[in-house]
Amino acid sequence: MSLLTIDIGGTSIKYARFDKGQLSNQGAFATPDNLDTFYQHLSAVVEQFKENSDVCGVAISSPGAVNKISGVIEGASALPYIHNFDIHSEFEKRFGLPVSIENDANCAALAEVKFGAAKGHSDVLFLVLGTGVGGSFVIDGKIHHGKHLFGGEFGFMLMDEENSFSTLGTTVRMAERYNTRTSENLDAIDIFKLAFAGNEIAKEEMDIFTFNVAKGIFNLSYSFDPECVIIGGGVSQAEWLIPEIQKQLQKIMDTIKIAPFMPEITACQFKNDANLIGATVDFVQTFNK
Repeated sequence: MSLLTIDIGGTSIKYARFDKGQLSNQGAFATPDNLDTFYQHLSAVVEQFKENSDVCGVAISSPGAVNKISGVIEGASALPYIHNFDIHSEFEKRFGLPVSIENDANCAALAEVKFGAAKGHSDVLFLVLGTGVGGSFVIDGKIHHGKHLFGGEFGFMLMDEENSFSTLGTTVRMAERYNTRTSENLDAIDIFKLAFAGNEIAKEEMDIFTFNVAKGIFNLSYSFDPECVIIGGGVSQAEWLIPEIQKQLQKIMDTIKIAPFMPEITACQFKNDANLIGATVDFVQTFNK
């Protein structure tokens, strides 16, 4: 079975053919600023693949809260024109093929569970450390969306009396705090270098970041007891990240002495292709193919 898989992003839309676990014929175009052009570009890509290959469906990764029952992409994203109407039916009418749509973070989680760092596991937490904290909760190999489609929105968790996980658990907010304290204008990579070189303020801010990520992982692990926790987002590829989080987890374990197990954490395997691959997993689950 061959699928056309599409990853709708805020700045570009990527696409590829997916067959036997492999991506091929990959391409991309700039994300249009209006719905008509959006439809025109996507329809042209679909027609191209229908003429030149045996694609039997279209798997889509999208921003926003995808309501798979109504076909509506709820919530908000950088593409306001894709929200709050039955876009799923519109896609199937225009493409003439079965279409599946799933949230982009959920697609990345499905890619890791099916083919990547969590392969062989069925109950997995996928934590995305980006501008905010997002993620997915996979149960029995499938996404848990929740009643209000907020399953995996870990960034809403309150970490102290006033700060959320997205406030304390991202490198973006870490850099903001450091620059406010020092009147400098450094990015997160520079601040991490300073921290490892012994700069006290940089080290304090890095510790706030890593401790709160560990705290979030600990609380989620003892709430849902997954087989493993996968960390995604740009910082996940830093070699020091997992050891630093494990150090912070050990501090928490030393405090909560009745906690019997250390959460198993690992970095995601797929990077830019995760959403394309995961969308195909969702297609197969949706249509049971």
